[in-house]
Amino acid sequence: MLVLGIESSCDETALALVDDHGVKASVISSQADIHALFGGVVPELASREHARLIGPLLDSLLAKADLGPDPWAKIDRIAVTRGPGLMGSLLVGVAFAKALSLAHDIPLIGVDHLHGHLLAAGLENEIHWPALGVLISGGHTHLYRMESPTRMDVLGKTIDDAAGEACDKFAKMAGLPYPGGALLDALGRRGTADPHLFPRPYTHNDNLDFSFSGLKTAGSLWLSQHPEARFPSGETPARERLGSASQELCNASASYLLAVAETLTIKARRAMQIFKPQCIIVAGGVAANSVVRQEFSRLAEEKRIPLYIPALSLCGDNAVMIARAGWHMAQACRVHDLSLSAIPRGQTIPQDWHELI
Repeated sequence: MLVLGIESSCDETALALVDDHGVKASVISSQADIHALFGGVVPELASREHARLIGPLLDSLLAKADLGPDPWAKIDRIAVTRGPGLMGSLLVGVAFAKALSLAHDIPLIGVDHLHGHLLAAGLENEIHWPALGVLISGGHTHLYRMESPTRMDVLGKTIDDAAGEACDKFAKMAGLPYPGGALLDALGRRGTADPHLFPRPYTHNDNLDFSFSGLKTAGSLWLSQHPEARFPSGETPARERLGSASQELCNASASYLLAVAETLTIKARRAMQIFKPQCIIVAGGVAANSVVRQEFSRLAEEKRIPLYIPALSLCGDNAVMIARAGWHMAQACRVHDLSLSAIPRGQTIPQDWHELI
């Protein structure tokens, strides 16, 4: 079965084709350079860029896949991110998917963006169920009990700032340009972490929810007390200035990231007391962070179960994960009709599919 995936939830426009054997073709265009001028994603600009790019990217994808003179005859399903995300951006992708579905008479599948992140780990690994899913991104921090590719129960989630958001905000306060998470990781690799410098927020309780606002406040306080440690300004690209960053900032970055990673593993350990997972899946943009990968590797080794993390290229938003999630839904005979709605961040995504017989 060949599935076309469409992703437009934030600031990446992406399309991919995934079949029973894996990824057939993938294209992506990032808007990071545009939004960097404003220090963060501007929703109106994001949706306009999606509308401008999505058609040419589809042409590029079909040319890359080389499906023959009638590629639409070979595509079995069209999967699209329906949420969560920026409403305007989501609407561009959903409307585009509906138009293709109607024009070519191909069944439509709406995909939960967060589930897509987690299922990307299954492209290179055989996942054994149940799995503990740890979704870490700029806007979300969730723990899941994953019973199957189409059944995932939320055990805990962030009640304010997500892990990625806390990292990006600390980076911004430290003087790093947007997007700052990857640069913060690069600085942290040059530093030595002090495990006592920053707190492990919202862990002195017995639940599985997250709150990183306290860590963000602690980071802000440290930076206000150490103004000399801020990242040096300049016109050259930030990565070329990493070598001139103070050792004090590198150490603080390493300490901050360790606090994030250990907070995540504390809650993950707690989840593993509720059920016995056969593996751990860590996914989302923050899954690319070296300290997060290191701490979850230690946890998996301690528990003697496999750890699955998507390839670095699949940790951020992409259409491969959407096509893969759509492929799993197609295997379960689940489809949507043209009444499919886009769901913004903060709202529950309904299970409103129907079975295709």
